[in-house]
Amino acid sequence: MSGQAIHIVGGGLAGSEAAWQAAEAGAQVVLHEMRPVRGTEAHKTDGLAELVCSNSFRSDDAEANAVGLIHQEMRRLGSLIMREADRHKVPAGSALAVDRDGFSAAITAALEAHPGITIVREEVAGLPPEAWGRTIIATGPLTSPALADAVRGLTGEGELAFFDAIAPIVHRDSIDMDTAWFQSRYDKAGPGGTGADYINCPLSRDQYEAFVDALIAGEKTVFKEWEASTPYFDGCLPIEVMAERGRETLRWGPMKPVGLTNPHKPEERPYAVVQLRQDNALGTLFNLVGFQTKLKHGEQVRIFRTIPGLENAEFARLGGLHRNTYINSPKLLDRTLRLKARPDLRFAGQITGCEGYVESAAVGLMAGRFAAAEAAGQSIEPLPLTTAIGALINHITGGHIEAGPEEGDVSVGKPRSFQPMNVNFGLFPPLERAPKSPDGKRLRGSEKALAKKRALTDRARADLARWLGDEPVPQAAE
Repeated sequence: MSGQAIHIVGGGLAGSEAAWQAAEAGAQVVLHEMRPVRGTEAHKTDGLAELVCSNSFRSDDAEANAVGLIHQEMRRLGSLIMREADRHKVPAGSALAVDRDGFSAAITAALEAHPGITIVREEVAGLPPEAWGRTIIATGPLTSPALADAVRGLTGEGELAFFDAIAPIVHRDSIDMDTAWFQSRYDKAGPGGTGADYINCPLSRDQYEAFVDALIAGEKTVFKEWEASTPYFDGCLPIEVMAERGRETLRWGPMKPVGLTNPHKPEERPYAVVQLRQDNALGTLFNLVGFQTKLKHGEQVRIFRTIPGLENAEFARLGGLHRNTYINSPKLLDRTLRLKARPDLRFAGQITGCEGYVESAAVGLMAGRFAAAEAAGQSIEPLPLTTAIGALINHITGGHIEAGPEEGDVSVGKPRSFQPMNVNFGLFPPLERAPKSPDGKRLRGSEKALAKKRALTDRARADLARWLGDEPVPQAAE
């Protein structure tokens, strides 16, 4: 290992994971985090890997869900983020959700205690100096303006941005359980759960229609002139924007009533249901699932208290809106996440255009491994495209580029509009042959879809094992 430290800018999920991976590989790491010297619009603490939006890492089903598969791959690769997520999980049905404060505190403590990591609390206001050598920029979607401007100047690319929203959090003891009840959809139990992990608030048709009207009419945050053309990320739309897209949108989105039975009125099927998910280990805080919003704070309190069971709700945090920044990674980065214009710089996390907690951490994981191998005078191949992490990194480093119809066409090699992307099976190379039933017959419908997902996850696990050389599963140090 060379004597020069690897510098990592940003102590979020990606930066924290990158620091851990590089240090575990034997590199000396300097992790730069600007909080609390300089805050952001969304962070509330100075803890590393703070979760500023949901507390959910989404599905933990590694057999038929791409998100669950990326969880499994990260565990196999010794992820600190997944180790602490598993240790601080709270009930959330089939999802993996965490006590956000305990999770962040544990990540911070682990990185502070690692002998190979030095944490420096300072803002990196501009491009990291070339004298630093190998550097990973993992400043996330809330990159400071000075650094964002410097990156834009270096690459010559216009800034790409989108709006992301935060859901409110409610005190558990202010929810009326004579109206609401505990149940997961279809009673499905997940990591740390029992099958009764969500609080459900039922709405009749009249209540739902009135709620939609209130959302559409409610007073909302006004954008600055320069923000007016910034789009939303479709995976995290404000609830009132969903309502504006059609009166049934919410009822078949975050408020879908399927898989639930109201024990207070078992004979009546709710027309719509609001779900709340546990947000801390004590079970004293619950967040409104899918209720990210740009409504003004007073309007949130007024409108959300019209939901049956939340008439007297007390809010620990109200929703909000922040502008996220990401670079044009398919054009700017190589397959090992290096900036083509300055290869001593790597990028990781949401600034690369991946979306989601685990996706950000997974990209940070590989950035840390790439940098550490390079520092040791070695090289490692990118993960196979058939793995969840490999497919995601391939997408953000050029896999989304679509050639034009003819050789001489000016659109050949021209990227489609690059927008944030969660991991999903659509990013994976297709199977060589369609899966069949045990008796060799063709599958159809839902059976075919499930068999395809399981075949994709089986292939991913096998290819990851080959990439690792069938080494024993590395365990994150205690």
